[in-house]
Amino acid sequence: MRELVLDTETTGLDPAQGHRVLEVACVELWNHVVTGRAFHRYINPEREVPQEAYNVHGLGWDFLAQYPRFVEIAPEMLTFIGGDPLVIHNAEFDMRFLNHELGLARHSQLAGDNVVDTLALARQRFPGAQVNLDALCKRFAIDNTQRDWHGALLDCQLLAEVYLELRGGRQPGLVLTDTPGGSSERVEIAQRERREPRPHAPSEAERAAHAGMCETLKNPLWSQ
Repeated sequence: MRELVLDTETTGLDPAQGHRVLEVACVELWNHVVTGRAFHRYINPEREVPQEAYNVHGLGWDFLAQYPRFVEIAPEMLTFIGGDPLVIHNAEFDMRFLNHELGLARHSQLAGDNVVDTLALARQRFPGAQVNLDALCKRFAIDNTQRDWHGALLDCQLLAEVYLELRGGRQPGLVLTDTPGGSSERVEIAQRERREPRPHAPSEAERAAHAGMCETLKNPLWSQ
């Protein structure tokens, strides 16, 4: 099963107020194992980046102006995603922004019924506890010391580990089949010589021995 862990960074909180996507990343999982394949693009948001947003991700207009617009990267992003499920933390936020951008670029929108929201999974598993990405990394002892800023690719990599833990954790070395972008050892099944089935019915001598043993017992079960 192929899944894509996805994250975005934006210029603000609401696309209806003119805010745009300025970074998008996807990390590929195959049977809940990270394959090493990823999609990552910085995006020219076609507008200034407010200071409040810059304080979160550290991406300003001077840096982003050199990159392509969303309409230019959308076909490559959609090809990478394909029709596979998306794993997103607070999925409503990212899906709202991505579908707004896809609408502006005149592409079909992403289906909301093909998304796993890790925020909802974490709230269900740890009711009342903090369930942001940093808190979940701390809970699962996942090293997030490099996360000085919010960044789509790094956050995807961390969320992939969190997602596996939310699903019960991954047992190292359990992969028995090849995965795209990676390798695995094949398990050779040893061929055994066929043995004739052994008889299970008791012999007459065994029956007599059993009857003799029962006579030495008080009210034996076999006589009831």
